[in-house]
Amino acid sequence: MTKAVIPAAGLGTRFLPATKAMPKEMLPVVDKPAIQYVVEEAVASGLDDILMIIGRNKNALANHFDRVTELEMALAQKGDHARLQRVNHPNALADIHFVRQGDPKGLGHAVLRARKHVGGESFAVLLGDDLIDERDELLTTMIEQSETRGATVIALMEVEAESIHLYGCAAVESTDDPHVVKVTGLVEKPSVADAPSNLAIIGRYVLRPEIFDVLETTPPGKGGEIQLTDALQVLAADDAIAGGVYGVVFSGRRYDTGDRLDYIKAIVQLALTRDDLGPELEPWIQALALKLPGRADAVRGDR
Repeated sequence: MTKAVIPAAGLGTRFLPATKAMPKEMLPVVDKPAIQYVVEEAVASGLDDILMIIGRNKNALANHFDRVTELEMALAQKGDHARLQRVNHPNALADIHFVRQGDPKGLGHAVLRARKHVGGESFAVLLGDDLIDERDELLTTMIEQSETRGATVIALMEVEAESIHLYGCAAVESTDDPHVVKVTGLVEKPSVADAPSNLAIIGRYVLRPEIFDVLETTPPGKGGEIQLTDALQVLAADDAIAGGVYGVVFSGRRYDTGDRLDYIKAIVQLALTRDDLGPELEPWIQALALKLPGRADAVRGDR
């Protein structure tokens, strides 16, 4: 498996007005755009042929992964080789291609736009709102499980019951591996009462090419969009189509950059892991916490 698909056609309305002229995928997380973290994850998992599904006004994505000769020359003339290396890094990561989604008909429709590029191969789908910490294993495990079981594999994560309505949710059965489950059903953003579990689908999928035939006949679901979850439900209900659906239950570090508050948390958490930022940032955060109204006593108590 060498191909990854990254849907990046969303409007980013939760971050307006910042995303009025800038794609949400280009919002910086510390000093890299969110989309670069996703591409780096795909490449680290052996996927170096990447297709981005984009919409209008997303030219900044292509520009970021292209050469910028004027900037490179300016940095080289200054002898700033460290920044020059960081500037060149994105355009050397992988073979990156772009295709327009056209009509905003949902995630399932975006994945379907990848059919000609993917062909008859299995492939991964990575959503740009979910960043997986590079120190934690997920996508490589999913690829291995897909190849071993000959099946579609999705990433699952336990969430609080009251939050399950924000996600697709999986009904599951145990397997011979405590970290892998057999998916027997999927529901898109169920109510707490209707949720079959507290296992939420997060933004990583390893799909077999049979998904395209299913998506072709999947009617619009919630929001009038073609939902990838609905197509996966078809595969989960009939193992004969493409070997069924399995889930890898992820318990590592995940950063949600699709929500404003979680986006801020992601920046702080990732900055704290950096050798060049963490040592100065951590004591500043601790000092700030002591100054917060109603928080000082609690912080002192924790100590």
